[in-house]
Amino acid sequence: MIVTEQETPEGLLVTVCDEDALGETFETDDVSLTVTEEFYGGEVADEEAVTDSLARATVSNIVGTRSVEFAIEAGFVDEANVLEIGSTLHAQTLRL
Repeated sequence: MIVTEQETPEGLLVTVCDEDALGETFETDDVSLTVTEEFYGGEVADEEAVTDSLARATVSNIVGTRSVEFAIEAGFVDEANVLEIGSTLHAQTLRL
């Protein structure tokens, strides 16, 4: 998984994506999602580092079947809130 962290005025933004999703575009009839290097490119991380980042995130964007399934298993994402976009999964979290 690839993780980025960015401090924003609203808090910590974390992105997580599968390595093979980076640079890809996923589409449905209504939605197109491009996993850009600019937004999702970061450091390859193990599950412990991903857990640490997501635990501190105010907002997170998660793309890729492995990454989203990991976030579900780790308790950060409710499976009912996951979007299937083309051949991948996408989830967002917001902590108020």
